[in-house]
Amino acid sequence: MLSSRPYLTRGLYEWLLDNEQTPYVVVDAEQPGVKVPRQFVQNGQIVLNVGPTAVRDLAIDNACLSFHASFGGQAMQVVVPMSALVAIYARETGVGMVFGHEPVMPQPEAGSAEEASSPEAQQPGENEGEHDTQYSRDDDDESPSPSRGRPSLRVVK
Repeated sequence: MLSSRPYLTRGLYEWLLDNEQTPYVVVDAEQPGVKVPRQFVQNGQIVLNVGPTAVRDLAIDNACLSFHASFGGQAMQVVVPMSALVAIYARETGVGMVFGHEPVMPQPEAGSAEEASSPEAQQPGENEGEHDTQYSRDDDDESPSPSRGRPSLRVVK
């Protein structure tokens, strides 16, 4: 599964611009692959103005956020891998999002690709009752573990 961070970043960036806000990003400058002006890094982080008047050639793709900007009169290309992006927010209001730690999603293995091409995987309508029963049995056997971080709600009167 792909990371949601680049999609949320693109959406929030556009939303902030549509609302005439100045988008800022917080970057973990200690992450590998980060290319930022080191003289402005404080406590391992740097805050960057990524508004259209402050940067050129902004690109937010699934791998990284990159742009050209001037720092102290010195032109530089900034590269921020998505894993190093800590937050995006509006300078004027502070509204935005802080990104938490994302678990590493395992890549599908060769065996998984073979399973996905099996007739059962290609025809989901067939034997649906059997699959529902199988999934129900599997779910019943598992006891909820607190390490999964599943949210629970309680009615308070």
